[in-house]
Order: sequence, then C-alpha cells, then structure tokens
Amino acid sequence: MLLILLFGLALSFGNDALRWLESDAPSKSVGSTSDGTLVNAKRLPSRGENFRTYSNLGSLIGRTCVHGKVRDAMLSAFAAMSADFPDTEFTYGETAWCWGGGRLRPHRTHQNGLSVDFMVPVLDESGAPANYPARPWTKIGYALEFDASGHADALRIDFDALANHLLALDEAAEDAGIRIRRVIFAPELRRQLFETDAGKKVRTRIKFMPGKAWVRHDEHYHVDFAL
Repeated sequence: MLLILLFGLALSFGNDALRWLESDAPSKSVGSTSDGTLVNAKRLPSRGENFRTYSNLGSLIGRTCVHGKVRDAMLSAFAAMSADFPDTEFTYGETAWCWGGGRLRPHRTHQNGLSVDFMVPVLDESGAPANYPARPWTKIGYALEFDASGHADALRIDFDALANHLLALDEAAEDAGIRIRRVIFAPELRRQLFETDAGKKVRTRIKFMPGKAWVRHDEHYHVDFAL
C-alpha cells in the first residue's frame, strides 16, 4: 500500500518537484530538430490554470522538456489565451528528452528541444469546451482519429481556439526572442482552420509544412521553433 501511495505521489507531483532541481544555466539547442541534442533542458509544468500535460508519467520520465525560451513562449501564450478562452483547457504533448535530447521514439524530430506537440482543443456535442481525452486507451491522446470535418465521435476540433493559440504562440515567441519555424497539421483540416477570423491571420503569418507528414497530424499540431 505504501509503495502504491508513493508511486501516486511521484506521478502527480514528481515532474514539478524535479523542476526545482533544474540548473539555472541557459538552454542550448544543438543541431536540428531531426538530428540534435538539448543542453540544460527545462521541464514544463505538469499543469497550469488552463493547460496540462498529456501524461503525468510521460512528463515524470522526461519526455516533455524544451529549450528555456520555448518554455517561456509556451507559458506566455497559455496565459494570453485565458482571457478570451477562459473555459478552454490546452493539452501539450511530447517535446524532447530531458536527458540531453536526441531521438525520442517514435518521433522523427523532437531532438533538440525546439519541437512541441499540442493536442487539438475540442468541443463537445453542445459546443462547449471539453477536456482532451489523453488516456491510455487513446495512446495518451495520439490515437484519436478526427475525420476531414474535424469530428471524432462526440468531439469536434475547436478551430477558433486552435487558430488563436497559434497567434498567441507567434507573439509570445517573438517576445521571447525566438520564432515559429513551421507548423505541421493535417492538410484536409487546414481549410477550416484558415476560415476562422484568427485563421486568416495565421495563414499569412505562420508557415505550414506543405503536403502530408509521414504520419497524419489530425489529433495534434506540431510546432517547430527556431532560435
């Protein structure tokens, strides 16, 4: 029973406890997102006012570290979203290994702390913001399948929140001294994204990967930053 209790505590609070042990030295991203390393990685908080990790275990074992400037931009963007989307909870996915970066299987990128996956914000059948179902039976959220209209069972993608989040990220990145290099999102879903008021701005300000990626990006949008 004690072991179960200790494991539960570690799962709930371990990642945030480890954040206090991090070095204050600035991060250094070496190489590229597909062939690189990360020095002085920074852990993301497991949760905040309007965001959470895709997996407490994933964060605890070190699959959600980033360059310090990326962390600053992410947290600033989440804070900015709380005003206009107070009921929307954002879920971030995998980023990079805390232990020096490098290959983070099964991803082909995510190696130097400049790549971040964000699960799509979703609405329920009534049109109200819903929590993204990052659960073991959905492969921690990565196994959800959204059709070309943006629906997955009783959920649908909140394209307006997604577009506004990308704009907030773009502004926060600039403030942090970095920029968004590209976004990867399923081509068949971009039309609905670009049709929103915020999406029209996204289309002119942010570069998207042309064509399809090696794996379909429908349940999450992948953001690569550049220093």
